[in-house]
Amino acid sequence: MTFRLMEFPATASGDDSAASSTLRAFAVLEQIADADESLTLEELTRICGLPKPTVHRILRLLMRGGLVERQALDKRYVVGPRVCALALAVQMRSPHRRERRAILARLVEAIGETCNFTMLDGSEVVYLDRVETSADIRLHMNAGSRVPLHCTASGKLLLSDMPPLQVRRLLGSRPLARYTDRTITSVAALERELTKVRANGVGTDVGEYLLGSVCMAVPVRDPGGRMCAAVAVHGPAPRMTLKKGQGFLPAMRSAATEIAATLLPEGMNNHTRARGIAA
Repeated sequence: MTFRLMEFPATASGDDSAASSTLRAFAVLEQIADADESLTLEELTRICGLPKPTVHRILRLLMRGGLVERQALDKRYVVGPRVCALALAVQMRSPHRRERRAILARLVEAIGETCNFTMLDGSEVVYLDRVETSADIRLHMNAGSRVPLHCTASGKLLLSDMPPLQVRRLLGSRPLARYTDRTITSVAALERELTKVRANGVGTDVGEYLLGSVCMAVPVRDPGGRMCAAVAVHGPAPRMTLKKGQGFLPAMRSAATEIAATLLPEGMNNHTRARGIAA
């Protein structure tokens, strides 16, 4: 299957050339952001159906603007820091945020523990939103808080959806930071843990990041079935246990499905609607 960039309507001002160039650059950026793995210039040229010099010129422009980065070792292209920051800001201030908070609030009411909507941001997990339990003993964190990947339920869940090479790139080769005596500090040991997470589709953390805290996370998947975020619950031990959390999973997965429906504007629930596809 090959992809071609969609045709855009002419602008009212008649400045079609500038509009076309801008939209082509955006479409190349969209392909990079949408790819499961980083892409080479040759791969982007084939996917976009544009001349190689045109794609190369667009990439140089995007790199100057901090929208795209080229990896030094394999010369593959990935989204840059400005795109990551923009994506995070969009989700933090999304018009659907009120709807997502309502979903989380219903989940908290159903299970009685604090619930979070989390997403990957670089090498950390960011709490895009959270609704706290009314219980007297609870962990206080604000929306926008960041936590490590390797020792949190959401972090391990998000890592489990990545190829091993991408995991190692994110975490590096040095020992992982220790937060408690239960923290996994070996990348090899973490990879064994991720195998278990892939098998059951649930991330867990029992005192690995914060002593006395028990956490579980389930995936939020985009229309293509890829994990793009997580719904997590955490509570203090012994009130919260993994065994008790197993009973929360149906409600958590239902909430994750509801939240997934809020991530794209209506009418954009399939990536193929944003670009033409020819068999």
